[in-house]
Amino acid sequence: QVQLVESGGGLAQPGGSLRLSCVASGFIFRMYPMAWFRQAPGKEREFVSTISRRGDIVDYADFVKGRFTISRDNSKNTVYLQMNSLQPSDRALYYCAKPRGLFTTTNSEEYDDWGQGTQVTVSS
Repeated sequence: QVQLVESGGGLAQPGGSLRLSCVASGFIFRMYPMAWFRQAPGKEREFVSTISRRGDIVDYADFVKGRFTISRDNSKNTVYLQMNSLQPSDRALYYCAKPRGLFTTTNSEEYDDWGQGTQVTVSS
């Protein structure tokens, strides 16, 4: 079955950086786009970034543009999220997700498979 395992979360200072990783298994990784979502306490899950199958098309939520970079390594079945210039508002549980379809989408309802999440906290 599909498994998505995130890692790399933790505590960062404002202005700091973290790199999240998501290792996928149970499906042909290179055939699917992938995405990152996040959920802050008391808020709904929201889209962060998505990347196409070959990594040539990426999309970001406005609140992370210029600060976060999504990438993937199909030889390692892994998708990454490099997070720079972190802000306290970036504090959330970050999830890796695989969509049902073969095209990038920002709609969480089009994702069937989710990881367990990795916690990101930004505080001085």
